Amino acid sequence: MKHNSVCCIYNTSLHYRWPIFKALSDNFDIDFCFGTDTVYSKSIKTFDPSRLPGYRRQLKNRRLFGKFYWQSGAVAMAFKPYKKYLLLGEAYCLSSWTIALLAKLLGKKTVCWTHGWYGRESRSKKIVSKWFYSLFDNILTYNEYAADLLAAGGISRKKIDIIGNSLDTAKHRLMRQQLRKTSVYSDRFGNDNPVLLYCGRIQKSKRLELLIEAASRLKSTHKNVNLVFVGKDDEQVDLETVAANHGILAETWFYGPCYDEEKLAELFYNATACVSPGNVGLTAVHSLSFGCPVITHDNLPYQGPEFESIRPGVTGDFFRQNDVDDLKRVIEKWLSRSDEEREAVAKAAFSEIDRMWNVDYQLSVFRRVL
Repeated sequence: MKHNSVCCIYNTSLHYRWPIFKALSDNFDIDFCFGTDTVYSKSIKTFDPSRLPGYRRQLKNRRLFGKFYWQSGAVAMAFKPYKKYLLLGEAYCLSSWTIALLAKLLGKKTVCWTHGWYGRESRSKKIVSKWFYSLFDNILTYNEYAADLLAAGGISRKKIDIIGNSLDTAKHRLMRQQLRKTSVYSDRFGNDNPVLLYCGRIQKSKRLELLIEAASRLKSTHKNVNLVFVGKDDEQVDLETVAANHGILAETWFYGPCYDEEKLAELFYNATACVSPGNVGLTAVHSLSFGCPVITHDNLPYQGPEFESIRPGVTGDFFRQNDVDDLKRVIEKWLSRSDEEREAVAKAAFSEIDRMWNVDYQLSVFRRVL
């Protein structure tokens, strides 16, 4: 069997990562190994890794203790004739420690693709993960915030690059040209009130009841808004009951899960803002890709790395975490924007995505380190 120069070993074939994995396949001599998804929630969508020309084998993710796991079959790849290894930078994966150590002994290069630190890690977790990161020649973090934390913790800044994150960049750029105002919301609600959208899994950690309560308080001051929730209720959050208790059930649309990008683009573009009262992750990239500003909380250690795509007052805003009154205040700022101002926000959103939250930017980083 012919081996390429790079071997990518990843936890599982996450569906949203298909575009970047396909781009890696198209631009590098790279082979892929993916674990099963048993370490993670079964609700996470995956792609068929055999679609990648360089797909070599499926690994078995085996839980050991706590959050630690081992990828059966992964360590054997360290003895194959690869020059470089691109590994998911997850210290809980003990087989990755082994591969990184073996690579050092065998004179091979390793690249770590990781969230890095959030800023809420315990002292012991920092110590252990610092040992882990020190094994790698290069570290790729999603944002500057994580890179700065790692550097402050003693990891050489010279070996850290910002990789960002992305969705289907090529498809979204084409769709960007088709975006237009439609009656999707006025047809549904029978009014022209501003629309606040949430798109993602319905989970308790997202604190979506805060958005419902903020909308209720806006209604009490005669500033009516419509709410739209796009996503599956994974945890029986039962937002319908929450909306009914706050008297805004008629102004709330529980859209359900949607994977149709054409429909999602229409929903995002026609909304006033996307609001994620808990943490925000790729939802921010998704929303900005279709010109919709993003509102989320300001406690950065408890945020997803994509919060860095939000520039206050330009591509979105932050409110004080868990503070409904402050969420209401921030939403009100965006309700009063004119059509011209909203168009300027959409252009700023596109510009932010084009800056670093795209596949092309990620490839430019990979070209420097692989």
